[in-house]
Amino acid sequence: MSEFTAMRRVAVVAPHPDDEVLGCGGTMARLASAGSEVHVVIATRGRPPRFSDGYMDRVMAEADAAHAMLGATRTHRLDLPAAELDGVPAAEVNAAVGACLDAIAPDTLFLPFVGDIHLDHQICFTAAMVWARPRSAGAPERIFAYETLSETNWAAPGTTPAFLPDSFIDISAQIERKVEAFAAFRSQAKAFPDERSPQAIRALATMRGTTVFCEAAEAFMAVRQIWRAA
Repeated sequence: MSEFTAMRRVAVVAPHPDDEVLGCGGTMARLASAGSEVHVVIATRGRPPRFSDGYMDRVMAEADAAHAMLGATRTHRLDLPAAELDGVPAAEVNAAVGACLDAIAPDTLFLPFVGDIHLDHQICFTAAMVWARPRSAGAPERIFAYETLSETNWAAPGTTPAFLPDSFIDISAQIERKVEAFAAFRSQAKAFPDERSPQAIRALATMRGTTVFCEAAEAFMAVRQIWRAA
């Protein structure tokens, strides 16, 4: 069995709706097409007065549409406060993320990169890693960090952790579905040359793909892989 087909129950942790599509939407589509369960955990929801309820209802509906396009099994919403996770006790964030991942019991985790400029991303990474501590045979066997346009590359490499990918997944057959899924986020998609534009998504996928001699790819940093005895 290849490493890719070993991913049978996958959880993608997204600090905010759309991070998961930007980071690994093509991989989600490829896994779903291969018969894997693909669960999305959206950690936060914007709250008034920063975000109106009407606006957030719209964003969550956009997420549902995008996930349906990608073949996601289920979307889980934790409704922690967006852009305010640093004000929530770590124990509460860890408990919310951990309870959700307990219920999913994934063999593979895709997480936001710990060096992303947005604190919500950093906190979600840490909370998921707290849950993923290998204290039993049920711990996830694979953990990967994904890159998010406008978050991962806007930090300060040399001062903050740099995203240095060592794992690539060919999404040549899924890149258009990824772009269409992100387009479902009408509230988030921007016109080129903004990073959150279809052209930028394709450009990054093309660059990551040519790194490993394929037409389009998503890049990841392997955080942990466990090769258990047969």
